[in-house]
Amino acid sequence: AGLAWWKFSPKPVDEEAMAALWQLSFDTPADGPLTLQRLRGRPLLINFWATWCPPCIEELPLLDVFYKENAAKGWQVLGLAVDKMLPVRDFLAKYPLSFPVALAGMEGVGLSKSLGNLSGGLPFTVVLGADGVVRDRKIGKVSSADLASWRELQ
Repeated sequence: AGLAWWKFSPKPVDEEAMAALWQLSFDTPADGPLTLQRLRGRPLLINFWATWCPPCIEELPLLDVFYKENAAKGWQVLGLAVDKMLPVRDFLAKYPLSFPVALAGMEGVGLSKSLGNLSGGLPFTVVLGADGVVRDRKIGKVSSADLASWRELQ
C-alpha cells in the first residue's frame, strides 16, 4: 500500500512549470481561445479529463454543481480535455457544463505531469489559491468531501 501511495501520489510542482502555466492558451469548443492568465487572481480548480475516461465522466456533474454553488464566492473551474475537439463538442452537446472547457489535447498529459501527476493518470485535479499557488492535487475521481475541503482554500 505504501509503495502504491508513493507511486501515485502527486509529486512537487516545478516553479518553472507554474510560471509557464499562466502563459498557456487553449482552444475551446465554443468561445475561441482561453488564456489561463485571465483566470489568475481567484481560486481555480483545474480538472484534466477525457471523453473516453469513465471516472472523468462520472465526476463532471459533481464539478458542475461545485462551480454553480461557488462561482459567486470567486471560485473558477476549468475542464482541460485531454482529447480531440470533435468528441468534446459531441459530449458537451449531450451533457452541457456550466464551467469553461478547453482542449489540452495529448499535450495535456505532459502538462499534468509538470503539475505533479507523474503517472499521467486521469482524472487529475489541481486546486490553486487566489495567489496562484497550488493548494492541493488529486489523482483519480474527486468526491464531495474533496470539494468541501477545497472550498475553504481561498
